[in-house]
Amino acid sequence: MSNPFVQIVEPLDPKQPLKKFFNLSKLEDVRYGRLPFSIRVLLEAAIRNCDEFLVKKEDVENILNWKVVQHKNVEVPFKPARVILQDFTGVPAVVDFAAMRDAVKKLGGDPEKINPICPADLVIDHSIQVDFNRRSDSLQKNQDLEFERNKERFEFLKWGSQAFKNMRIIPPGSGIIHQVNLEYLARVVMDQDGYYYPDSVVGTDSHTTMIDGLGVLGWGVGGIEAEAVMLGQPISMVLPEVVGYKLVGNPQPLVTSTDIVLTITKHLRQVGVVGKFVEFFGPGVAQLSIADRATIANMCPEYGATAAYFPVDDISIGYLIQTGRDKEKVMCTKKYLEAVGMLRDFKNSSQDPDFTQVVELDLHTVVPCCSGPKRPQDKVAVSDMKNDFETCLGAKQGFKGFQIAPERHDNIVKFNFEGCDFELGHGSVVIAAITSCTNTSNPSVMLGAGLLAKKAVEAGLTVKPYIKTSLSPGSGVVTYYLRESGVMSYLSQLGFDVVGYGCMTCIGNSGPLPESVVEAITQGDLVAVGVLSGNRNFEGRVHPNTRANYLASPPLVIAYAIAGTIRIDFEKEPLGTNASGKKIFLKDIWPTRNEIQAVERQFVIPGMFKEVYQKIETVNQSWNALDAPSDKLYTWNPKSTYIKSPPFFDGLTLALQTPKTIEDAYVLLSFGDSVTTDHISPAGNIARNSPAARYLTSRGLTPREFNSYGSRRGNDAVMARGTFANIRLVNKFLNKQGPQTIHFPSGETLDVFDAAERYKQAGHPLIVLAGKEYGAGSSRDWAAKGPFLLGVKAVLAESYERIHRSNLVGMGVIPLQYLPGEDAGTLGLTGRERYTIIIPEKLKPQMNIQIKLDTGKTFHAIMRFDTDVELTYFHNGGILNYMIRKMAS
Repeated sequence: MSNPFVQIVEPLDPKQPLKKFFNLSKLEDVRYGRLPFSIRVLLEAAIRNCDEFLVKKEDVENILNWKVVQHKNVEVPFKPARVILQDFTGVPAVVDFAAMRDAVKKLGGDPEKINPICPADLVIDHSIQVDFNRRSDSLQKNQDLEFERNKERFEFLKWGSQAFKNMRIIPPGSGIIHQVNLEYLARVVMDQDGYYYPDSVVGTDSHTTMIDGLGVLGWGVGGIEAEAVMLGQPISMVLPEVVGYKLVGNPQPLVTSTDIVLTITKHLRQVGVVGKFVEFFGPGVAQLSIADRATIANMCPEYGATAAYFPVDDISIGYLIQTGRDKEKVMCTKKYLEAVGMLRDFKNSSQDPDFTQVVELDLHTVVPCCSGPKRPQDKVAVSDMKNDFETCLGAKQGFKGFQIAPERHDNIVKFNFEGCDFELGHGSVVIAAITSCTNTSNPSVMLGAGLLAKKAVEAGLTVKPYIKTSLSPGSGVVTYYLRESGVMSYLSQLGFDVVGYGCMTCIGNSGPLPESVVEAITQGDLVAVGVLSGNRNFEGRVHPNTRANYLASPPLVIAYAIAGTIRIDFEKEPLGTNASGKKIFLKDIWPTRNEIQAVERQFVIPGMFKEVYQKIETVNQSWNALDAPSDKLYTWNPKSTYIKSPPFFDGLTLALQTPKTIEDAYVLLSFGDSVTTDHISPAGNIARNSPAARYLTSRGLTPREFNSYGSRRGNDAVMARGTFANIRLVNKFLNKQGPQTIHFPSGETLDVFDAAERYKQAGHPLIVLAGKEYGAGSSRDWAAKGPFLLGVKAVLAESYERIHRSNLVGMGVIPLQYLPGEDAGTLGLTGRERYTIIIPEKLKPQMNIQIKLDTGKTFHAIMRFDTDVELTYFHNGGILNYMIRKMAS
């Protein structure tokens, strides 16, 4: 099939042969010129697939007519140029690939057909923990401990990089996946196979959207879906609506990109953008650096959109040069984008596309703020933080409440730390972490934090020694410019030594708090606080002992660490008093925008990026010394507690099994709104009284050797036991937080895994009831794999976060959604009924199906298989089963 849109063009680089590209701007159909830039990238990917018989010309015409068809469920087969993975999601992906090779071989196929077709980069950034801090050797100590704990996982990943083609591993200690992607991996324009075309990417981490800030269309998908993409399967998605987010005005001098993104997050949660693209436009965009844009795009999952796109402009081109990319290639990138009409001028309103909906933000109205204490969208102006926290203390238990009795609000617990006496109360800061790709990728906020630290030290301020302070940059470039600009020593004096290059506190790898601090928190039942420059603060994520966690800019993290409490009004109260008795206020040490920009211009230079990234794959000697097997099929070690062949493909045959009606299912758990993937499959520490801990103990491990759930995602026996094991889980069947449920046949209250095992042994299927935004948060595939292994056949929710619904589909778990205007309350569901879910023989996307209860009641729900491709996966029992059958036959 010839592609009607392909044009041969003069070489953009005189040294290169003639290239082909899709010169859509030359089409007579002027509708293309009004398409959002994000949809243009989707269209380019779809048209490329014309040559592969994946897209018909009439489908392309449909996409061109975007304004007309966007509400008609038009499917787009999106084939991204690249896939990126991190180790927490990458290990289970490589485990699945290894198991799929075994399955294909058993079915008589060629196991080496299970191999990535498109380039895949795996960055190891999730394993390192803050075990050591406030010492000059913290970085080395944490990295040594990381290798001691994770050597087996790392050997397995190194085997994968050798056994599979097109898979590159970026070793531990190199940085955070999204920052490495922004500074090094992203191409913006691909130049391969005789074509120029826009760079695009999907990743197994929800914050893959960060790269949208550079004009590379990307978003997070479940690990299951990413594996299919790596094997050549396009993502079949319904053509999304695009919300145009217009930025106007200039930010105030004291405002950071963190304040802007927290404001946008709250705004877009109110607008409602789940399942949609957000595309930024307007003259205000031109006021933002690429690092600022990347910060805003990074938190796209927190406001619920699929992508948060900033089209490429001259500032993007300048960033490519600043970060040490090849200048000739950058110039070719610019010429290509000009040729196809995709280089944006944000000050030129005639380029503004048509959008489904337009919302606006005047950047001048943004004020310094934080978000918390339990959700990223709960923005609080810094000027209101003290009052807001004190209101939360007494408010009813919930997203903005802790239900502390009024007479206990001022309780104080005295404790001793390293020979000195201290006090803790509600609101005391015990963790202060400059962490996460959201902020450490941005030189302005990092240098702002460094300059604030310098002024604080010079003013005689200190941070109390029991507060767990840490600095975990997203790449070695950050350390480089902090050191060269002279601020690193001041950060160290306040306790913010570099503890590692990885996600760390942002994903719950906070490490232990001092025992005396934990005892004081426990003794006083205190609402202790973590302050971090991350993107998520869901309950139970940051640390088990910090019930309140606030997202803040790096300078504010330091400010609250110095203050030692969240209960401070920076306008009226001093940060502290120096040795001379002088009161020091935050305004006395806050650096100006001009100061920060002057330092950034002088010290953030291309040579730094080139020097750091030219040795990124070889700099870690511990990684280089790992000895990995070279066989194409993996030899599973039955004694391993990290790497285990999963049972997903046991008994798989080439013949399809007809989906059957789910009869008399029990409800395993009943939830309210905003149940996150952290609630479903926690990534942090393994509680000593949990089913996972009992399993590991039975295998001869001590609690010191448990590591984290995230590090054990290559072992289904641990992860099944860790499903719904979050200590902050709120199950409506019980009157307390905790990872337990009622086993209805016996009436006993059991750990969730133990109850599921009882149901399974008796042959009873299970379902889960939930409210709105079920599955918010990280794109972790174990939040779908775990329930599948527990015997959950379906989830019935009011709404789903996009990635988690996709993961459920990928595992063959049915995502059911209440009809509009209905929920468990309106239908009178208690969760104690038994549910029969009628599966018709002939299925179609988003069809209504019937559910019968043992009480005699009947109602309908929407089966959220949104495309024909998803129904194909369901008929195969999941996406991986489909791929195995495809490869084996």
